[in-house]
Amino acid sequence: MTDPHLALASDIAIWASLAVLALALISFSAHLAVTGAARERPATVKFAQKVRVGADTDPQTASIDAHDIDATEPTGPTGVAVEPPTLSHPTEVTRRWGVIGVQLTWLATFGVVGGTTLRGLSVQRWPLGNMYEFAIVAASFALIVFSTWSLKRDRMWLGPFVVLPVMVVLIAGKIWYTEASQLMPALDNTMWLSIHVTLATLSVALFVIGAALGVAFLLRDSADKKNRVRGWLAGLPDADKLEAMTYGIHIFAFPLWTFTLITGAIWAEVAWGRYWGWDPKEIWTFIIWVVYAAYLHSRATSGWTKRQATYVALLGMLCVVFNYTVVNLLITGLHSYSGVAT
Repeated sequence: MTDPHLALASDIAIWASLAVLALALISFSAHLAVTGAARERPATVKFAQKVRVGADTDPQTASIDAHDIDATEPTGPTGVAVEPPTLSHPTEVTRRWGVIGVQLTWLATFGVVGGTTLRGLSVQRWPLGNMYEFAIVAASFALIVFSTWSLKRDRMWLGPFVVLPVMVVLIAGKIWYTEASQLMPALDNTMWLSIHVTLATLSVALFVIGAALGVAFLLRDSADKKNRVRGWLAGLPDADKLEAMTYGIHIFAFPLWTFTLITGAIWAEVAWGRYWGWDPKEIWTFIIWVVYAAYLHSRATSGWTKRQATYVALLGMLCVVFNYTVVNLLITGLHSYSGVAT
């Protein structure tokens, strides 16, 4: 049985979350721009002032102009002692926009997760039966990972790179929208559906974040090489840090994709009586595994630069996109269950 009221509530939650994510994207972009501009400007001299009031000085109006003081001298104008100057740091710049972005992202996370849960309740099964449901679950995982990560460390600069692709995934999901319905017979196995497809969606969510970090690294590294770290690029961490984070995310995501491949083969044996049948979906799942394995190998090989290895990781992301768009929509096979009318 399908509950149309819960399905409608799910749709509303997803659409509302998209609007909130759009506001979060604006906030994160403003934060990155403000932070970059602050780091681009020279440090501002601040003076800690001690004012000794003389006989001809009004205590209420005693003041000092920092531009008129030589910071190398222990004293300034008559009756005024000046402590050594201190330099302001970019981190003193307001974090208002970034904090608003994080708060909006958390609100959107609750909305997407809530909408995904309502979708599952409306059909009384795991919401992983078609491309629309895969999209909202993958978006849920990506938002949960990013939002949780932001609680422990300052990751506001990463916001635009994560929120934008998540919005693209949700919009694509809406294009692939399928009415809430029951599973086709080949997918009607609750245990393997929950294990295999959940691993796949979590892996894809991590690959999306890894690709976002990889793009940020390439942009910052190019700016560093050209000595043109300006504007919002100055708000990003150093290129080496970005690359290390890119590698770390993929180190965690790759084993999950490996288990996706293995559990898919086991499920195929249960559903179709064979572990491997050279179905297009199976082939591309393996190709994705090979490309990301090549990335990890190239990253550890001295003959490859970090930029070259990162390009391989981005190629892996392109393969993921191809697998869940072209293969699902245009190539006929045993896995042709996108739910999209063609």
